[in-house]
Amino acid sequence: MVANKESIYISYQNYLSGEEVSPIRHEYIRGEVWAMAGGTQAHNTIAGNLFAMLRNQVRGTGCRAFVANMKVFIETADVYYYPDGTVTCDERDRNASHSFIRYPSLVVEVLSEKTEAFDRGDKFADYRQIETLQEYVLISQNRQRVECFRRNAEGRWELYSYEQGEEIYLASVDFSMPVADVYEDVPV
Repeated sequence: MVANKESIYISYQNYLSGEEVSPIRHEYIRGEVWAMAGGTQAHNTIAGNLFAMLRNQVRGTGCRAFVANMKVFIETADVYYYPDGTVTCDERDRNASHSFIRYPSLVVEVLSEKTEAFDRGDKFADYRQIETLQEYVLISQNRQRVECFRRNAEGRWELYSYEQGEEIYLASVDFSMPVADVYEDVPV
């Protein structure tokens, strides 16, 4: 989640070098660096719950699931974001020396009051530029609601909304899970 602007224009090379030694995470958006704010217990629990389920689902498939600390680089948008969760199945993301991935099939953001408009707007517009991205998932912290934007065969994004008592289906990893499992140990 983007919290505050840290500096004026810097190159992405300088950003990556700085991120290697920085005690806090930053997102890079077209030459500007933004410090990341800490998340709530609900935010971290939701992201952790989803990561645990995704990790178990993709184990042994050649896909890899990441949580929070893995950047996604979108070259066409000139940005590096830290989504709350990602899955990549692309062989090109297998370079272990990189601190980022470029070809995710699934990106997850846990919404907060401060970041919701950005996550739904400009950030989603940037993510849509990733050719391999099949699903963009937004998870509310305040109530049991999960929104999955899925790219259809024509390349258009369709919304699938899931609420309390329903099963979420993520086509990108062929996985279903109850909404309640995402919110386990979160009082909403």
